[in-house]
Amino acid sequence: MPTATPTKRIPAKWAKLLRLIPGYDAITTAQDAFFVPRLAQDALDFFPACLHHIEGALYGQPFTLQPWQQAIIANLFGWQVIDREGRQVRRYREVLLYCPRKQGKTPLVSGLGLYVLYCDDEKGQQNYIAAGEREQAGKLFRYCKGMMEMEPELKARGKIYGGNAAAGQAKSIVIESEYSFLQVISADAETKHGGNTHLAIIDELHVQPDRNLVDVLKTSMASNNRKQPLIVYVTTADFDRPSICNETYDYACKVRDGISQNPRFLPVIYEAPPRQNGVDLDYTDPAIYRDPRIWAMANPNLDVSVSRAYLESESQRAYETPGYLPTFLRLHLNVRTSNLSAWLDMQRWDASAGVVDADALKGRQCWAGLDLGSTSDLTSFCLLFPNDDGSYDVLWWNWVPEVTARKRAQKGDVAYLDFIQRGALLTTPGDETDYETILTQINAIGQDYGIVDIAADRNFQGAQLCQDLVKAGFDVVPWGFGYMSMAAPTQEFERLVNRGELHHGGNPVARWAAGHVIVTRDAANNMKPDKARSADKIDPVVSAIIGLGRCMVRPKAETSIYETRGMLVL
Repeated sequence: MPTATPTKRIPAKWAKLLRLIPGYDAITTAQDAFFVPRLAQDALDFFPACLHHIEGALYGQPFTLQPWQQAIIANLFGWQVIDREGRQVRRYREVLLYCPRKQGKTPLVSGLGLYVLYCDDEKGQQNYIAAGEREQAGKLFRYCKGMMEMEPELKARGKIYGGNAAAGQAKSIVIESEYSFLQVISADAETKHGGNTHLAIIDELHVQPDRNLVDVLKTSMASNNRKQPLIVYVTTADFDRPSICNETYDYACKVRDGISQNPRFLPVIYEAPPRQNGVDLDYTDPAIYRDPRIWAMANPNLDVSVSRAYLESESQRAYETPGYLPTFLRLHLNVRTSNLSAWLDMQRWDASAGVVDADALKGRQCWAGLDLGSTSDLTSFCLLFPNDDGSYDVLWWNWVPEVTARKRAQKGDVAYLDFIQRGALLTTPGDETDYETILTQINAIGQDYGIVDIAADRNFQGAQLCQDLVKAGFDVVPWGFGYMSMAAPTQEFERLVNRGELHHGGNPVARWAAGHVIVTRDAANNMKPDKARSADKIDPVVSAIIGLGRCMVRPKAETSIYETRGMLVL
């Protein structure tokens, strides 16, 4: 990198730009660092002069940085220090870019990686862009590759390797004359990376399963032979849990707020404010999370890459569907939320009831879910009947040991006794679930309805019951309760309820359970019911979800061509 004469005086136009980082002042925290306008301008000029957008309405147009993006690039490449060896190097060695979805992070990160590869005055660069998932890694490589190919000078200097697995190639852009490369990898890549890293950009830090990849890349920058290594963390808010993302965010907040004096860390944090005027903000209040002023604080690219109409629509969805509110807060306002949330809107549940005629459904084909609860509490059996319009009719049978029902009543909770009196909850004798009674009744149910198969917990608490069901001629399908098995039917169940397409007939036990369901979400926002954290028993809902999971993979009936085309007359 060309050297420049250090100066403490910063022109007013640059000072204004540098201070656009929310809550952080790079000037007053500079200590021994100095700002070189020409180096900042070179980096800013690279984007519109050498990079072009590769998709959408902006395809082929120069990459014009927005002011908030200019502030990041100017701070990152304009600030310099003199290191212990007397070399002029970049001030910042770590950066956190923390902002919601749809801010144009992928093109920005790709452009930053290309600028370092082509413009840093360092040979033999080992540069990595690490995405959280293979799909995102593919998007990043597509951007890097597309931007490079659109600029003749970049294309002439570099060579693209597209990821030939048989040849051991990664997706890379290589400047062979300088022995430098920019390689795009995913966090789940099996190979180790970062032997002597110059640049590491870790995209989607919140989906990193652990800290291993971050630590590998950070420790690979220890060599004194690398005069100005740089690591950039890019992420949306994580759930409220121990994670490398939250650890990095918490540290960045300390730097931003002056609690930690680290002039080598650049905290770029865009989020809805936790408080205003000294008062904590309640983000369950629609007046707050639907306020466009709050949107603007969290979304620096509002009205550019983020549609105001889209945020209005999503905030309305969060208002109408409480279970979606944590997702809206985390992904669009960058508010760290619990990965647990109350789920179903009971007004929508009631509106979806419809009229279910159990007798009219006899003989019809259906799919079943069997949730075998603890040996002293609820067991639920659910049948789902798909309708031609995409809706479902649903029937439940629920059992509880009679002693359990009495014990709850003695503690003042008469819900079970009420359900029993109304005929909505069946009992088995004693204080433990009598699977023989349940087997007899499921056999009788099977005589009336065309049960294709029964999804049941593959870690059966009632293993003998399931074996007996198989002996009785039922097809019992083992079902897992992890995200892989539960995410899709849970999401579909929610969609059906919200659209009024899950006709449950107002079953009182199912309604009672639906009001208790808490869902837990993973880093990819997949969700599933969480029995341990739900307020009370949710077995009827779980049985319906796993039965729905079997419905979703059922073979579709073939339609005769004559039903759609009609007869041809020759």
